[in-house]
Amino acid sequence: MRRALGVLAALVLLGGVTYALIPDPDPGPGPGPLVRVNGLIGSEKRAFFENQEVKDELAKQGLEVHADSTGSWTMVDQAGQANIDFAFPASTSPVREIQKIWGLQDSPLVPFYSPLVIVTHEPVAAVLKANGLAGDGEANIVTFRMDQYVDALKNSRKWEDLTGAAAHPELAGRIFVTTTDPQSSSSGALYVALLSYLLNNHQPVADQAGIDSTKAVLRAATSVQGGQKSSSDEPFKDFLAGVGNPLVFAYESQVAQLALSGAPTGDMVVMYPDTTIYSDHTLVARNDKGAKLAGLLQDDAKLQQLEAKFGFRPQADRNVFAKEVEGRKPAFAPDLSTAKLKQWQVPTKDVLQKLVAAAKGNAQ
Repeated sequence: MRRALGVLAALVLLGGVTYALIPDPDPGPGPGPLVRVNGLIGSEKRAFFENQEVKDELAKQGLEVHADSTGSWTMVDQAGQANIDFAFPASTSPVREIQKIWGLQDSPLVPFYSPLVIVTHEPVAAVLKANGLAGDGEANIVTFRMDQYVDALKNSRKWEDLTGAAAHPELAGRIFVTTTDPQSSSSGALYVALLSYLLNNHQPVADQAGIDSTKAVLRAATSVQGGQKSSSDEPFKDFLAGVGNPLVFAYESQVAQLALSGAPTGDMVVMYPDTTIYSDHTLVARNDKGAKLAGLLQDDAKLQQLEAKFGFRPQADRNVFAKEVEGRKPAFAPDLSTAKLKQWQVPTKDVLQKLVAAAKGNAQ
């Protein structure tokens, strides 16, 4: 009897162990191993891709993104590397060249965008307003009057010529906006293109005659800056450090990211050029891995929230950005259409390259 009970207990114990080893019903496919995606991005997007929340959300979707930051036009030179799955410049101009290198014809996605703005400090903005170079625009924003600025460039106008500038000793010398190098950076090239549009009677330059008529001012606007940086974060960091020129051409996202992070912005002012261009951050996917990333950045609700948190305006939901920046300092335009900013057309790639060459003093 004892033996029988011992055998029964052993069977019960064995049954329990056996049950523990039987797996639960299949819960469905798990996330599986992460797929590595390699790419090139503009420096203005580096903080976004380095953010842990962004990494975690991409990992949930099976992707591990490794991105090297570089100037948008420099991407064209680096696109031939074999291990690159995507390129993510800050405008559409270099996109067409990258597509040619990769033999692509599909329309790439634009997950988010950001207008180019001019950042300064409140005392400087006040001087500009007093002299007609800036004004109060719609939606509680400050506008930078581009035609008046072009006139100042043409006439080599100095800060000392402006009413009220004498109270600020740091305002001295020629009035100009600091930009990146247009030969390597998209924002610098867009600045050249914007000036050429204004100089060409508000028409995109389309021929050699237009290039010839604008090159003197373009050269002056570039040469007065001295050495130019290759990526957009460098002049912006100089501005934050209190060194360099009081007017800096930057992406709105750079300032918005700073404000949304809780970092002190002091008396910083965002001035929206009354004639401007929206920087369409365009992702060129070389393969399926790059295409999946582009789709997630465009359609994933969590990523849209994070894009706005880093200062970008998601294409799929334009209210996300407005909600993020509401009540923040400096003031941001909640909606670009209601701000009544005029958007201009970028010239063709060949013309833009010639305009950049003229601005750098390399015109034939």
